[in-house]
Amino acid sequence: MVSNARLAVDIGGTFTDVAVEAVTDEDHVSRWTAKVLTTPHAPELGVLEGVRTVLAKAGLQPSDIVLLIHGTTLATNALIERKGAKTALLTTEGFRDVLALGNESRYDQYDLNIELPQPLVPRRWRLPVPERLDNTGKVLLPLDEAAVRAHVPFLKAEGIESLAIGFLHGFVNPAHEKRAAEIIRSEWADLPISLSSEVSPEMREWERFSTTVANAYVQPLMASYLARLEKGLRAGGLAAPIFLMLSGGGLTTIETASRFPIRLVESGPAGGAIFSAYVARQRGFEKVLSFDMGGTTAKVCLIDDFAPQASRTFEVARVGRFRKGSGLPLRIPVIEMVEIGAGGGSLAHLDSMGRIQVGPESAGADPGPACYGRGGTHPAVTDANLTLGRYDAAAFAGGSLALKTAPAEAALVEHVGKGLGLEAGMAALGVVEMVDENMANAARVHAIESAKSYDGRAVIAFGGGGPVHGYRVAEKIGVKRLLVPSGAGVGSAIGFLRAPVGYEVVKSLYTRFGSFDVVGVNALLASMSEEASRVVAEGSFGAPTAEHRIGYMRYVGQGHEIAVVLPVRPLTDADVAEIRAAYDAEYTRFYDRPVPGSDVEVLSFAVTVATVLEGVEPAAEVADAPAPAPIRVQQVRDTATGIVAPWNVYDRTAMNPGATVPGPCIVAEDETSTLVGPGWSCRMDGLGYLELTRGDA
Repeated sequence: MVSNARLAVDIGGTFTDVAVEAVTDEDHVSRWTAKVLTTPHAPELGVLEGVRTVLAKAGLQPSDIVLLIHGTTLATNALIERKGAKTALLTTEGFRDVLALGNESRYDQYDLNIELPQPLVPRRWRLPVPERLDNTGKVLLPLDEAAVRAHVPFLKAEGIESLAIGFLHGFVNPAHEKRAAEIIRSEWADLPISLSSEVSPEMREWERFSTTVANAYVQPLMASYLARLEKGLRAGGLAAPIFLMLSGGGLTTIETASRFPIRLVESGPAGGAIFSAYVARQRGFEKVLSFDMGGTTAKVCLIDDFAPQASRTFEVARVGRFRKGSGLPLRIPVIEMVEIGAGGGSLAHLDSMGRIQVGPESAGADPGPACYGRGGTHPAVTDANLTLGRYDAAAFAGGSLALKTAPAEAALVEHVGKGLGLEAGMAALGVVEMVDENMANAARVHAIESAKSYDGRAVIAFGGGGPVHGYRVAEKIGVKRLLVPSGAGVGSAIGFLRAPVGYEVVKSLYTRFGSFDVVGVNALLASMSEEASRVVAEGSFGAPTAEHRIGYMRYVGQGHEIAVVLPVRPLTDADVAEIRAAYDAEYTRFYDRPVPGSDVEVLSFAVTVATVLEGVEPAAEVADAPAPAPIRVQQVRDTATGIVAPWNVYDRTAMNPGATVPGPCIVAEDETSTLVGPGWSCRMDGLGYLELTRGDA
């Protein structure tokens, strides 16, 4: 008897991952997973194929599913590849160039030829409208409705597919934005419109306009995709509610996701971070690094006290690698991580100086790496791993995709080996070492930017490539403990099943502690709480929820804010002094001492409502058990030494809790393989997770 079957789907650049969990006899939770190639031309086709595959494995019918959770990087890819809708911006007269001017900062002040990200909307489509509000929302110049209406023929003639509306101080008083939208809709009813007062109601024009434009840019694409996906799933017999993973780690309805698709830009990676946080709670690891390597990208995220780092700002499509300020700014709730073009499909080549470079270009799913035999001729990381002996060509992706060694070796020689005088094996070693170093460097940068270190941390590796590259990346950053959970190959999809139904509302209201507007702040927080609760109620099914409130504050005259937790109740005058003291304490934690005599200003507030997660008890230790016999031996080239040696290969399903196998070896499973390097050992814990330790760690 099967009950409470839940389905999760994660679309990646190369593979679409699917996982089903259900309660079977005696309250046991069983899981079935599948990987299918992504279908870039119509992503919903890959999803539908993956759903059919995993349901067949589980022996379930679509009607057995009670909930489907979906995450995707389609919005991110559209922004990076500039494949969104033809978008226009309606803005206050005199401010059409805000998107191009930004905040006038330079991510490299000494680069005379600095390359800055180009706005998603060219100047020709940034249309000014006479109107003006002051910083309190008072109307200084009424909206020129005739000017708004006069822009419609131009928009139609230009073939505009989506419109963003962002007026000065619209986050304080949205009346002009809403009226402009009404006028446009009366002339053009089916044009998608995004309002800055709804998408990102916060101060700072550049970030607000950029976020609103990005939402408009991807909205037609995402709304169309989600509608096709829902139609296909319903036609296939699935009647369960469909939820989307948000970048900040919560779940929301398909309707909300269609209106605000910009909140989905990191939905896939967010699932991976939640997966790692859950695994960390299971093992009692308070400090870990989440390492998710898929087919197109690798993501690293620091997790402390069982929670991923969170942020309210995010950059997409950076033109400078690892360079803050070189991308398009987005003001959305997001799990903070570093994402780089280093996946199994990342392409390798020699640059003008004869150095091996890997990514960010990817072979994707079509044609894929050369070893897929689907027309790819350039070498990818998967080709290098196959050539190094790390994969069984016949068992890749559970045997659903047989790899071809000859095309992989030929591609490596042609595009890497010839220029360096290397045969295929050594060219493959160079490619893998380069991608491992790129990922390790991303992890180092992430720790430095977060003012943290890797002392005492463990790495949780998942994704199709995470367990393959995990031990070497761990060596490079000085970590001696690596954990590979069960279902690691589809970790992000499993993470979706662990996420709460939640929603965050952020709005600006300027006030100072010297003249704190208790009444205004309480009214704002109450309306934000009601809005967030309403969205969550659509999918919480009556589950208990918790609310979290934050104020973003700074000393008067400073340029950046610090988050301070607020009580979840109406504030009183007595609370003001306590909140001010909490700010001083938090500021001291960051900068060693407060600034006496300086007033503090509050710029914005955030309210999050989410369902309460069930508690997790750390797993108990298990007694040692005999090691299984290897299923075969493979000749593997070690990337640290270049030496080719026989490595035992073990079947993960044949390992019992407490069993230990020494490195070097490979522990194989359907969706991935765990490499255990020389000097490492691998033990299966009581949860069925593989714990790799180096030396005497």
